[in-house]
Amino acid sequence: MDTIQKQRFEQKYAINEDIAHAIRDFVSSYLDLDAYGATQPNLSYPVHSLYLDSPDMRTYQETINGDRNRYKLRIRYYEQTEDSPVYFEIKRRHDNVIRKKRVIVHRRAAHDLVRGFLPSATDLVCPDGEQMEALLSFWRLVNHLNARPKVHVSYLREAWVADGSNKIRVTIDRNVLSEPQKTLTFSPHLRNPHSVFGKKVILELKFTNRFPNWFKDLVQVFGLRAGSAAKYVDGITDMGEYRFMRNYF
Repeated sequence: MDTIQKQRFEQKYAINEDIAHAIRDFVSSYLDLDAYGATQPNLSYPVHSLYLDSPDMRTYQETINGDRNRYKLRIRYYEQTEDSPVYFEIKRRHDNVIRKKRVIVHRRAAHDLVRGFLPSATDLVCPDGEQMEALLSFWRLVNHLNARPKVHVSYLREAWVADGSNKIRVTIDRNVLSEPQKTLTFSPHLRNPHSVFGKKVILELKFTNRFPNWFKDLVQVFGLRAGSAAKYVDGITDMGEYRFMRNYF
């Protein structure tokens, strides 16, 4: 079952590792560790995202310009087996509200879909009306932008979730790496990665309604200051925009 928060607010904080460990203890009083992360030795699982953009980097530029209504296109994957699915995602921001559409696609279908082949129900792991609508939305935006792979972002995610509810979620992301990628491959390996935030850990507080009171306590206790931590955009800015424009690589 896919349990993403389709509409939410989020606050991001760049913190040190010692603070991250203390926050883990604090959060564990309110949330449960993600079921998959709980099986891992370091309580974290690898996340890989392949971001797509137009030849002139339109979605990147809209973020840099601070457009109030913007979106990103990415293909996310976790497991490395040939039969494991990939996740097509549209992440929209309208002012402070985040809206996500996510569709689970057979890995074998991903290449044809990004190249413009018309989607069908056989491309879907769970072929229902909502998933088909999300796939068509992603496909239309890819074709509208002539979007192609641009950046591979990877990190280790520690996730905490509310038992029986998807209204509150806390994630702690470590070792955020970024690298130019122009091919649609789903490798877990980066050849020459750039460390986007250095030794900093990215804490995200995600909620679907009001900011929980215990979130306020957490922010006050650890003296946190919210800021920007855009993995895709910050990675490009650090490495140089020119590396991602048409005909450079």
